[in-house]
Amino acid sequence: MPDDPDLVALEAERTRLYADLGRVGDFRRGTLSAVFRKCGKPGCHCAQPGERGHGPQWNWARWAGGKTVTAHPRPGPELDKAQREAGEWERFRALTGQIEAVNEAICDARPPLAQPGDPAPGTQGQKRGSSARSSPRRSRPGPPPR
Repeated sequence: MPDDPDLVALEAERTRLYADLGRVGDFRRGTLSAVFRKCGKPGCHCAQPGERGHGPQWNWARWAGGKTVTAHPRPGPELDKAQREAGEWERFRALTGQIEAVNEAICDARPPLAQPGDPAPGTQGQKRGSSARSSPRRSRPGPPPR
C-alpha cells in the first residue's frame, strides 16, 4: 500500500535529505583539532600553573592507507579552508546517517510485493502433498549397486 501516510512522509523526508546532500560543499574526511603543548623550559610562560601551553597548533588527522596522516594548516586562509571542509565533512556524515535511518524505516514500512509464481496468500507454510511420481525416501542409504 504505497499510499500509507507514514510511508509517504518517510519518502518525502528521504527526498528532502537527498536534496540537502546535493548542497553539501567541498569536504575532506578527518578531524580538525587545536592542540596546545608545553615546551619544557622552566622559565617559559607555559610552565606556569594553570597555563595551557603554546598554541593552538591545528592538526588535521585522517586515516589513509592503514595509517593516520596528519597535516598542520596555518592560521589564516589555510585554516579557514580546513575548518569549512571539516564542517562540511561533519554535515555529510550527519546527512548520510539520517538517510540510512529513513531508508531503514521505509524498508520496514513498505509491504512485500508478490512475485509471479509465488503461492497465494494464506497458503504459505502449508503442506501441498507430493506428486504421484515422487519416489519414497529411505531413512538411510541402501547397499551400493552391483
